Amino acid sequence: MHNNYYFLRQLSDTLSQKLRDFTLVSCFSQNKDELIIEFNNASTSFFIKASLLPEFQCLTFPTAFHRARKNSVDIFLPLLMNKVTGTRQFSNERSFAIVLENENMLVFKMHAARANVIWFCGGVAKEIFRNNMDADLALNPSELDRNINWSFEEFERKQAILQETYFTLGKPVWKYLLEHDFGLPDIQHKWNFFNQTLQLLQSPNYHILQKSEGISFSLLPSPSAIKTMHDPLAAVNEFFIIKTSSSAFENEKAGLLSQVRRKLKQATQYEEKSSIRLQELESEHRYQQWGNLIMANLHQIPPGTDKIEVENFYDSKKNIEIKLRKELSPQKNAEAYYRKSKNQAIEIRTLKESIARKGKEVTELTALVVSLELSVDILELKKLTGAVQQQAPVASEKKSLPYHEFEFKTFRIWVGRNAKANDELTLKYSHKDDLWLHAKDVAGSHVLIKYQSGRPYPKDVIEFAASLAGHYSKRKNESLCPVSYTSKKFVRKRKGDPAGAVVVEREDVVMVVPANS
Repeated sequence: MHNNYYFLRQLSDTLSQKLRDFTLVSCFSQNKDELIIEFNNASTSFFIKASLLPEFQCLTFPTAFHRARKNSVDIFLPLLMNKVTGTRQFSNERSFAIVLENENMLVFKMHAARANVIWFCGGVAKEIFRNNMDADLALNPSELDRNINWSFEEFERKQAILQETYFTLGKPVWKYLLEHDFGLPDIQHKWNFFNQTLQLLQSPNYHILQKSEGISFSLLPSPSAIKTMHDPLAAVNEFFIIKTSSSAFENEKAGLLSQVRRKLKQATQYEEKSSIRLQELESEHRYQQWGNLIMANLHQIPPGTDKIEVENFYDSKKNIEIKLRKELSPQKNAEAYYRKSKNQAIEIRTLKESIARKGKEVTELTALVVSLELSVDILELKKLTGAVQQQAPVASEKKSLPYHEFEFKTFRIWVGRNAKANDELTLKYSHKDDLWLHAKDVAGSHVLIKYQSGRPYPKDVIEFAASLAGHYSKRKNESLCPVSYTSKKFVRKRKGDPAGAVVVEREDVVMVVPANS
C-alpha cells in the first residue's frame, strides 16, 4: 500500500509542509530506474529518491545523498531554480504533483510497473523520466482526477461490483474487508464496517508487515505488523530499507539453494548409477569362470583356435561357448580373462569407495539444504555461504574439463572442446580400452566412448558417437561423414606434432549422418 492513493494523499500533504520555501536545485539519475531530486532553502537540503524498478517502485526521502562524479545524468534541467509553491494530490488516483513556479509541476505517477515522473509546464507534458513510456507525454494533469460516489445509495446499488466501483481502495484493502466478514449479506453491517475502514485509511498509522509472501506496507492494522509508525516519510523510508534488505537476503538464499540442490541432484544421480553398475558387476563372475573353464580344458584346445565349446560345470553342466584370441596360447587366453576378472574386482572396490563418498556428500548436502531453507537472517546465511562454496563448486568443475559429455544407452561419450583439449582428452583422460573416434581426413574433435569392463561397444552406440564426431568437425554440414574408430591404445602422439594431431595405427571406418546438435 505504499503506492496506494490513501498513502500518497498523506505523503503529498506532508511534502507540502516540508517543502515550503524550498527551491528545486538538482535533478539527476545514476541508474536508469532511479531519479534523485534535491530541494534547498538556503540552509538545508531535502531529497526525494524515486526508485522505479519494474518489479518494485517506491519513493523515499534520504537525509543526504552524494552524487557520483561519473555516470550520472541531469534530468529536467529547465526546472532547476524554480521555487516550490505547494503540492497537489489527484483525487482517487495514485499520482500527486509537486507544484513549482512558472506553471511547472513534477507529477509522480505511481502506477506499479508503469510508474514514472513527468514534467508538465502550462498543463503540457514536456519531459518524462522513463523514456520508454511515450504514452505519458499525452497525459493531461487536469484529467487525472477521478470521481467516486460515496453515498449509501450508490453502495447499496453496486453490491455486485463494489471493487470496480471503489477502485481506489486497491487489492490489500479489499482483502482486509473480506477477512473481516465483509461478505455477510447484512447491507447495513457492511456499510458501517466499510466506513470504519475508510476512516482508518484517512487518518492512518503506518504498518510494516512480514508475511509468508514477504515484506509489505499497510495503512490498516494487522497481526503481521513488525513495526508501526506515525510519520509517513519515516515509515516509507523504514519500509524501503527492510524490503530491499529482505529481497537481497531472499535472492542470495535462493541462489545458494539453487547451487546446493543442483549439486545434490548430481551426487544423487551419480550414487544411483554407480549402485546399479555395482550390482551388475557383483552378479557377474564370468571372466573368472571362463579362465577356470579354459584351464580345465587345456588338452581340448588346439593352437590357433578362436573359440571353444565346453561343458559349463558352473551352470548345470550346460555347454558354453568361449571366445579366444587365436594368436594367444590357451594359457595366455586364460590369463587374459583372469586379468579382466582382477580389473573387475578393482572396479567393484573403486565403485564401493565412490558410492560411500557420494553417500556422505548426499547426506551433507541434504542437511545443508535444510539449514538454508530454515535460515531467517543474513548473518546466519553468511555462516552457511562458506559451506556452500565448499560443497557446490558446480560451475568451476564443469569449466575445467576439456570435454563435453553425452550419454547414450548408459555409455558415457566424451567430445574434446578444441585442439588443445583433444590432446588432454586423448592423452590424460582416456583408458587404453576406450573406443576413440574422429572424422576422417578433416579437423575435428576427438571422441571417446568410455570403456565399461566386460561390455562390448554396440553398433548403435558407435554410430551415435560417430555422428557426434561428424558434427564437431569440418564435415558437419555434409550429408554423410566417414568416421574412423579404433581402440585408444592404437592412438599415439609424436613429439613435435601440433595440438590435436595424432597417429592412428589401425582403424575401422563407419559412414554416418553428422548429428544435428
